[in-house]
Amino acid sequence: MLILLAVALMAFTANKLRVSAFFLLVLVNLQPSALSAPQVPCFFIFGDSLVDSGNNNDLPTLAKVNYPPYGIDFRKGPTGRFTNGGTTADFLAELLGFDGYIPPFATAQGNEIIKGVNYASGSAGIRDETGELLGLRINLNNQLKNHNVTMSRITGLLGDATSEYLNKCLYYFVIGSNDYINNYFVPEYYPTSSLYTPEQYATVLVQQYSQQLKTLYDFGARKVAVNGIGPLGCAPAELARGTNGSACVDWMNEAVQLFNDKLKVLVDDFNTNITDAKFVYLSAMDLRPTELIALGQFNSILNFVCDLA
Repeated sequence: MLILLAVALMAFTANKLRVSAFFLLVLVNLQPSALSAPQVPCFFIFGDSLVDSGNNNDLPTLAKVNYPPYGIDFRKGPTGRFTNGGTTADFLAELLGFDGYIPPFATAQGNEIIKGVNYASGSAGIRDETGELLGLRINLNNQLKNHNVTMSRITGLLGDATSEYLNKCLYYFVIGSNDYINNYFVPEYYPTSSLYTPEQYATVLVQQYSQQLKTLYDFGARKVAVNGIGPLGCAPAELARGTNGSACVDWMNEAVQLFNDKLKVLVDDFNTNITDAKFVYLSAMDLRPTELIALGQFNSILNFVCDLA
C-alpha cells in the first residue's frame, strides 16, 4: 500500500511542481530566469517516501525500494527513491541551481553536506509511532536530531560563520501522509482513530508539527516550505475500500483537508508572529480529483500504478 501510494502521489505531485517551484522562488526572492547557479547556499529536505532518496536502504523495513523497477528512468538507477525517476526535491534542487542531487543523511559525508542533506524516510510521520508496522523508519523527531548532527558537522567546517550560513538555506517539508495511511486509517493496528475524531486528530497533528517547526527555527532555519497532504483517498489501495459511487474515498480526503486547513492557519500564524523568518504553505489539493479526471490525467496515473502492481 505504501509503495503504490507513493508512486501515485508522486505522479500527482508532478502536476503541482511548477506551482511549488514558483512559491519556493518567491520564498528565496528569486526570478525563474535567474536560475544559473545555486540560489540558496544549501537545501535541507525532511519528509517521507515522496522525497526519500535512500535513507531507508539499510534499515530493517518493508518501506525500501533500492531495486528495479524503481529508478528505471533515473540516471543513477535504483537509489531508494520511491519512483521511477527523480522526486520533487530532486527537481526543486535542479531548479534552484544545485549541481547534482542533495545527498541522503545515511551516506552524506565530508564537504558535500555544505550544500544540504536529505533526511526523508519512507513510512515516516509527524508522530513517532507512525509507520512502525512496516519496520524501522526515521520519524520527523529523529530527522530533526539528524539535522542537529549535520549542524555540528557544518560548524566543524565553517566555524563561526555557520549560523549566518544556515539562516540563508531553504528547508523543505513533505510529511503527514503516513500519519493517516499508516496510522489513523488503519484502526486494526493503531488506536488513534478511536482516540480522536478526524477534527481532533488534525489538531493534534498540527500541534506536534508546530513544535517540530519551532525546533527547526531554533536551529536557525529562516526560509521554510511545508507541503500539505495530497488526496490520499484517491490512491489505488484506498479506492479498493470502496467509494460509494464517488471518484475517490471522500471521507479520507475530507479528513486530510482538515489537516491541510489547520496547517495553512499555522503557517499564517508563524508569518505573523515570527518576523525574521518566512514560511510558505504548498498545497497538494488545489486540483480536486474530479478535475484531474476531467483533464484525463488521474485515470492514466491510476492505470499506470495498477499496471506496475
